[in-house]
Amino acid sequence: MSRVWYGLHHLIREAAKFATVGGVGFVFDLAIFNALLFWGENGIGPLHDSPLWAKTIAVVGATTVTYTGNRLWTFRHRARTGLAREYTLFFVLNGIGLGIALACLGFSRYVLGLSGPLADNVAANVVGLLLGTLFRFWSYRTWVFPAHRVQVQEQTT
Repeated sequence: MSRVWYGLHHLIREAAKFATVGGVGFVFDLAIFNALLFWGENGIGPLHDSPLWAKTIAVVGATTVTYTGNRLWTFRHRARTGLAREYTLFFVLNGIGLGIALACLGFSRYVLGLSGPLADNVAANVVGLLLGTLFRFWSYRTWVFPAHRVQVQEQTT
């Protein structure tokens, strides 16, 4: 029973750290996204008519921030499999997470016809972020920062 409790406690601590790092990345993402869409004269930013590009740029910047935080803090106890491998996988999996957010934003904007600060932020930064975050946590733990392999030694009797 203590093994189960330890595993659950460890998962909760890891998830809390992941959420903290993600929170920093979220603030970075949100600031860049909204600046690109709405920070300008009359609330019209440089990419006002290109919300998908604005989200892509914001996520790429936030990805660098979150990789560093996750590698150095959240998953520091996990196996190190090489910077190039980890960074590449992190960006690929983040790209899938971005695709989830873009799908939500695109559906809201182009299928439902909803636009403006509230609609764009709910679609991209609430619904899309929530679904993307669940995917990222699972995939980072599984592939980017895997658990150390336990070597099993055969016992002879």
